[in-house]
Amino acid sequence: MQKVVILLIILLNILIANENEINLTPEEKNYLKNKNITMCVDPDWEPFEKINENGEHEGIAADIISLIATKLGIKIKLIPTKNWDESIKYSKEKKCDILSFLNETPQRKEWLIFTQAIFEDPNVIIGRIENDEIKDFSTLKGNTIAIPKNTAMLEFFSKDFPNLKIIPVETENEAFKLVEQKKVDFTIRSLIIAAYTIKKDTFFNLKIVSQPIKYKNILRIGVLKEETLLHTILNKAIKTISKKEQDKILSEHISIKIPSESQYLSYLIYIIIFIILVATIIILWNYQLRKRITEEIAKNSLQQELMFKQNKQAELGNLIGNISHQWRDSLTKIGYINLNLRARILQNKEISKEFLDKSTLEIEESLDFMSETMQNFLDYYKPSSNILQFEVYDSMKSALSIIDTKIKYSNLEIIFSGDFNVKIEGIRNEWMQVWINLIINTINISKIREIKNPQILINIREEEIEFKDNCGKIEELILKEIKEEKYRGIGIKMAKEIAIKNGKKMIVSNNDEGAIFKFIKNQF
Repeated sequence: MQKVVILLIILLNILIANENEINLTPEEKNYLKNKNITMCVDPDWEPFEKINENGEHEGIAADIISLIATKLGIKIKLIPTKNWDESIKYSKEKKCDILSFLNETPQRKEWLIFTQAIFEDPNVIIGRIENDEIKDFSTLKGNTIAIPKNTAMLEFFSKDFPNLKIIPVETENEAFKLVEQKKVDFTIRSLIIAAYTIKKDTFFNLKIVSQPIKYKNILRIGVLKEETLLHTILNKAIKTISKKEQDKILSEHISIKIPSESQYLSYLIYIIIFIILVATIIILWNYQLRKRITEEIAKNSLQQELMFKQNKQAELGNLIGNISHQWRDSLTKIGYINLNLRARILQNKEISKEFLDKSTLEIEESLDFMSETMQNFLDYYKPSSNILQFEVYDSMKSALSIIDTKIKYSNLEIIFSGDFNVKIEGIRNEWMQVWINLIINTINISKIREIKNPQILINIREEEIEFKDNCGKIEELILKEIKEEKYRGIGIKMAKEIAIKNGKKMIVSNNDEGAIFKFIKNQF
């Protein structure tokens, strides 16, 4: 039995040795013996490759090329260049036999033949933090994208997207800076390089807006067409590179720890379960939102509340659209966290406890914000005839949360002052409608009058509540109609009706900067 085991071990070692052995023909051996192989590289493409201060080739590509050279028992001479353009030029002039690390394209095939792939990495589209996710670049019109010269992506995008304005640049770092400075809309980068650059140069106002599957980096060695024998030899060496050797090279440059298969599966299962839970919660919330809105509208049939109800229904589409936008921002954040986690798993990166805790906390905060927004909306829309005491400031904050996105996009600044503990007696959701109407009126006027920095000052006191804006005066004719109760604008008219109904009075006036709305009573 022992002899059988020993024999099996010997056979296994022989098989492994044969698998790693490069079987060269006499012609190929003679070629390597007499040929001085020269190579050009991209001198500034970290962490893939670069030429350091000492003129040495280093990076992921450098280690792969070095491994191939070691397996073949040869030395490959580096031809220094200033940039990638010069490397391409030298290759065309046959000053170097190979280009170390590049994608295969139709233009490059005019003078090069390509080996099997030695490395794969997805490309991602980088935009600014305010950009939405882009699913189809063919639908864009007139947007700009910066792409380094003489790259495969420049060739592919110029051909496939005539609707985009391509801005050729010298380096990938220049492309990143143009996006950050809002001089162009997008750039395209390798996922590894994007993560490396964002961390290294602290471009934290940028984010991934798309991951085009078709435009994946499948990096190979480019060999001069006439060097067919060298092409064959390199392919034989590439076939012997193991997954373990590739992982070791990658980990040395981007700090990767290769998890076990069971760890990988555990991470994947946790993420899938988490995504399913989040999706289920969102679907249930949407269903509950629609159901509750339908139920509350059906109950609101009292004739004396007709104007209040009509105004709410008129605003419902805008408010739901606003809430949807706020939810989409939260979902985009959750999606980005998920993409980041997924990218780390796909690249076999270590997922630390601190990173996982931070990611789940951000997701929890986003979900809390979505829940609070939905609850405020339901409280606002729910018809009620209950007259209760409530805090003015608290009701205003609830109203603001419903139109939060509209406020942010209008650049409106809202400043509170006074006593935040003041309470009034009335129907809370009716007063929320008053606050919303006044704020939306200011936003609309600021857009019409092109006010760059609109502002509302809200002063809460026992004697009065005052809204004061800087968007210019109310026209005298309109002001007269409001005072004589001839004005037909439903928002202001409804605010006056609610104030009167609750034993208060709304006074509208102007100052030098804009309009003033006051709600007064003997006591609040």
